[in-house]
Amino acid sequence: MKDLYLFNNGRLQRKDSTIYLVLEDGTKKTVPIEQVENLHIFAEMDFNTSFINLLNQKDVSLHFYNYYGYYSGSYVPRRKKVSGFVDVNQAAHVLDLNKRLYIGQQFVYSAIHHMLRNMRRHKEEVGELISEIIALKEKVADAQDIQTLMGIEGKVRYTYYQSFNHIIKNPDFNFRKREKRPPTDPINALISYGNSLMYTAVLSEMYKTQLNPTISYLHEPGSRRFSLSLDLAEIFKPLLMDNLIFTLINKKMIRLEHFEYVEKNICFLNDTGRKIFITEFENRMRTTIKHRKLNRQTSYRFLIRLECYKLIKHLIGDEDYKALKAWW
Repeated sequence: MKDLYLFNNGRLQRKDSTIYLVLEDGTKKTVPIEQVENLHIFAEMDFNTSFINLLNQKDVSLHFYNYYGYYSGSYVPRRKKVSGFVDVNQAAHVLDLNKRLYIGQQFVYSAIHHMLRNMRRHKEEVGELISEIIALKEKVADAQDIQTLMGIEGKVRYTYYQSFNHIIKNPDFNFRKREKRPPTDPINALISYGNSLMYTAVLSEMYKTQLNPTISYLHEPGSRRFSLSLDLAEIFKPLLMDNLIFTLINKKMIRLEHFEYVEKNICFLNDTGRKIFITEFENRMRTTIKHRKLNRQTSYRFLIRLECYKLIKHLIGDEDYKALKAWW
């Protein structure tokens, strides 16, 4: 099973149990729907209810991205793995501040662990920044509310971003500060684009479990967003996305020619850059490591689902949740 990314304008149409992509020039290509878990749409695309019904049958999700390549929404088939018991306990852990804080702290501890993991490979250059983050990490356990916890996490990330110019060895790229609405330079564009893909990947894996993606702990639960995906993405952004960005830049796989500007201050990846990024992202997600508890090879993508299962066990009282901390 794989994710399929569509960049060309056209129409997705169904004939019996087969899906065709009909391009604007009339070219027809078969979409291997039996082998697809997620369809990512980066172009203008037409389809009808017959197509949607087949996606429901095959349990395939549709994810949509805007002109700049950033996530804008999803169509997800009717949830098949539902549990009222999990929903009730998931909500109860939000309403109880101590229970909510514990889970939120686990997300922050994991994020900090992976940030420090990236920085320690360059400790001679960023030693002072590492010390600052370690000092901030010690304050996580003392946070009395979610706002304070988020404030600590924000300070950690601000300090972490100061290390980027030491980790990135390509002189064509320079990182001043994090700017995301909108991203104003290539590195900000890469971070925003990577975070968008990471959010979608987490959401896709979460839908294979009984978790409700709208009930969250670190980010405030709210309408019109899957805030639990934002929570779990905090674990994987420094572990997966930041490392991917460093690799793409330092190996000159992504170059300045892969970016475009709108009104001189909005920077985004062009189609070629997005395809390079997605190809390497999918390669990274398929990469396996030897899981020390399962005692078998496990892909990075499946690690996300395992994190969901661990959280469910905590919510129903089976096992205390300890967020992932890469050991390899």
